[in-house]
Amino acid sequence: MHYRKMGNTGQEVSALGFGCMRLPVIDNNPAMIDEEKAINMVRHAIDKGVNYIDTAYPYHGTGMGGAGESEPFVAKALKDGYREKVSIATKLPTWLVRSREDMDKYLDEQLKRLETDCIDYYLIHTLNAALWGMIQNFDFKDFLDQAIKDGKIKYAGFSFHDTSVELFKEIVDAYDWSFCQIQYNYMDRDQQAGEEGLDYAAKKGLGVVIMEPLRGGSLATNLPDSAESLFQNGKPQRSAADWSLRWLWNDERVGVVLSGMSEMDHVVGNLKTASESSIDSMSKDELNTIEEVTQVIKSKVKVGCTACGYCMPCPVGVNIPECFARYNDYYRYDSLGAKRQNKMMYTAFMAADEKADKCVECGKCEEHCPQGIQIIKELKNVHSELATELPVDLD
Repeated sequence: MHYRKMGNTGQEVSALGFGCMRLPVIDNNPAMIDEEKAINMVRHAIDKGVNYIDTAYPYHGTGMGGAGESEPFVAKALKDGYREKVSIATKLPTWLVRSREDMDKYLDEQLKRLETDCIDYYLIHTLNAALWGMIQNFDFKDFLDQAIKDGKIKYAGFSFHDTSVELFKEIVDAYDWSFCQIQYNYMDRDQQAGEEGLDYAAKKGLGVVIMEPLRGGSLATNLPDSAESLFQNGKPQRSAADWSLRWLWNDERVGVVLSGMSEMDHVVGNLKTASESSIDSMSKDELNTIEEVTQVIKSKVKVGCTACGYCMPCPVGVNIPECFARYNDYYRYDSLGAKRQNKMMYTAFMAADEKADKCVECGKCEEHCPQGIQIIKELKNVHSELATELPVDLD
C-alpha cells in the first residue's frame, strides 16, 4: 500500500479507501448487510494498510429519507482495536437539514451510530445548487467551526454532486475546507467538477477524495468488446479495473480513491493494484490506451448512470438503475444475441411495476441524481427501445 498527503492537513491516507456504500448484502436487500462477510473484508483491507473508511448516513438503507445500516456496521467492523488504525469519513445528510440545530442533531446522532467521540473527516454531503443555497442560510460555517472546536470532527470537507464546475469553485472558495470529494475517472474528466475542478481544488491545497473511480463497476466489467480488447492487448496485460485505478493513482492531484467493494476478490485485487501504483508511473503508450478506450465507451453509453441508488426508492416502484443498466448494455454490445438477452432481461425478468413505463413523472429521483440525468425523459427512451422485439430475420 502506498500513502498520500491529504492536502494541507498533514495527514497521510492510504491510496485506497474502503467505501461502505456497496457492501455485500443478504437476499439483495440493501438494508441487510452480510456482516460476517463484510467485516472480514474491511478488516483484511485494514490489515493490509487501508486507513480510510468512508460511509454516510443513508447508506444501506431504504432510501435517502432516513438512516441506513452502514454507519452502525462500521462501528461493529472497527471493534477489537481496528478503530485506532483508521480514519472514519462520514457525511451530514444535507437534504434532511431544516435548521442550524438540525446539523448538530445529525452529527451527534452519527457519533453515537459510529460509537466514536470524533469523526476524522466530516463532509457536507451531496452539494448541488439547491442544497448549497439552503445550507448557507443555516450558517454551515459556524456549525463546522464549532464542531471542530468541540472535538467532534477533525477535518471538514464536502462532496460535490452538481454539473457546474463554476459552482464547485464557488464552494471551494467559500470556506476553509480541508478536503473535498468528487466523482472522477477516465470517463468523467468533463463531468461534474471534472479535471478542471480537480486541478482547482488541488492548487487550493485541498485533499481530494475520489468517488466512483469505476463508475459503479461499469469500468470494471461488461465493457464493449473493442474496449476490452484494447486493455487485454495492452502491455503489460491488466484487468479493466486495474487500468482504471492505476490511471487515477498516476495523478499527483489525487488523494484517496474510494472503492465500494462487495467481494473479497475486489479487496484483494484493489490492494494489489494500490501497492503497485504510484505517481507518474504510467507510460505514454499506457495513457494512449486509456484515451482509446475512453472514445470507444463514449460512443456506446446512452445514460451516464453509476447505479449509486440515490434515486431510489422510486415512490411507485420503478427500478431506475436496473432500467438504465439494461438500456446501456443493449447498446454496449454489438452482437444480436446480447441485444436480445438485454431485451429479455427487461421484458421477461423485470417485474411489471419495476419497468420504465410505470414512471409517474413525480421528479423526486431527479432531485437526488448526482449525475444530473433527465431520468423521466430517459425512462421513456428505455421503454420505447427495450419493450419491442428484434426482428427474427436479423440473424
